[in-house]
Amino acid sequence: MLNHKINLPVAAQELVERLESRQAHLGVIGLGYVGLPLMVVLAEAGFSVTGVDADSEKVDHIQRGESYIEDVPNEKIAALISEGRISASTTYDALADIDGVSICVPTPLRKTGDPDLSYIVSATQSLVPYLHPGMVVVLESTTYPGTTREMVLPELEKDGLVVGEEIFLAFSPERVDPGREDWTTFNTPKVIGGITPVCTQVATTMYAQAMENIVPASSTEVAEMAKLLENTFRAVNIALVNEMALMCDRLGIDVWEVIKAAATKPFGFMKFTPGPGLGGHCIPIDPLYLSWKLKSVKYNARMIDLASEINTNMPRYVLQRIQNTLNEEAKAIRGSNLLVLGVAYKANVSDMRESPALDVIGLLRDKGAQVQYYDPFVPSIQHEDWDLASVSDLIAAVRQADCVVIITDHMDIDYAEVFENAKLIFDSRNVLDRFGLKGSKVVKL
Repeated sequence: MLNHKINLPVAAQELVERLESRQAHLGVIGLGYVGLPLMVVLAEAGFSVTGVDADSEKVDHIQRGESYIEDVPNEKIAALISEGRISASTTYDALADIDGVSICVPTPLRKTGDPDLSYIVSATQSLVPYLHPGMVVVLESTTYPGTTREMVLPELEKDGLVVGEEIFLAFSPERVDPGREDWTTFNTPKVIGGITPVCTQVATTMYAQAMENIVPASSTEVAEMAKLLENTFRAVNIALVNEMALMCDRLGIDVWEVIKAAATKPFGFMKFTPGPGLGGHCIPIDPLYLSWKLKSVKYNARMIDLASEINTNMPRYVLQRIQNTLNEEAKAIRGSNLLVLGVAYKANVSDMRESPALDVIGLLRDKGAQVQYYDPFVPSIQHEDWDLASVSDLIAAVRQADCVVIITDHMDIDYAEVFENAKLIFDSRNVLDRFGLKGSKVVKL
């Protein structure tokens, strides 16, 4: 898949040889859900890898041979530290002799809805003093098309080094899905687009030593746009099925039965399911990067904006349904005891980023409900307006609750016991139906 016919400049050829022989020293900036697994995969391929993160607690964990990411076992970190394959630091001095570096820093949205690229800017500027001929830099942080060329490239060239001849720059979108065991950093196809064909060749060579399938793209913009298309596809289709749930509710039809029936078609249909809202770093945020960027060329991304509006309003719809459910039992939401079951953004992980559970809990509290939660993966929540700890005795809390609200369908929960002991259950994930648990006490989204 790699194009070996490109005539490489001397600096590129020497770097490619170091990469192919695993003699290159690599670096990873940002050691979160993307950076730590990447560092491990590169080290397991035989490279010496140095990680940099501003969070001293993360660095201390790594240096002690401990993992703070569920997808990376402690044993892997401990073994790689023992072998001298990985190290971590809070300072960029540790990257002084680096040959290749991947930037995996956060790219959140500001409250105003525009992209916050300050982490990319900071990482790039901090790296500049350690640039040298024969070095490759790859941005992995999700962002809008043009970021690598317009923002990172000028910083790397400001001291006179020429990208494509002396140093090499590419974009390769992270595709991490926390909690998955079938598709990992190692075997998920890796899209890579360089500023120049030489940049693409060098960057693909680096990743090809450690990953199963490399997919070269013709430019950084193509690679950047591909990531946004992936997550916009999911956001729009989730919005569609969420709106289908709203329509079915109005028409008195079971949306879950509708989806089950439609999913029997062996072609032309892909199953998505509704829920209490979108969570995680990617799907709720990435499409809005594209929408924001398109405003600069006087184009309104109407489908993205509408999908975001539908998905963002789902926690309020959940609130309304809980209110209606309690009203049917002659109970007011104010003063009711509610137990939220699952607060992570997706099943079987501890990741709270953009979790709709936070919105649901906040809305319930604003209405005067007494809210508790249980999550086997999240022992406590520190919110800007409130702090909560997961209840220690799930079934005791279930018995006390006027309504159990299932937000995240963790598989470590004994749903049969929850069903047996609950007075009333609002199931936003249809998880009880999967276990054949049905009855008048269960209300589905």
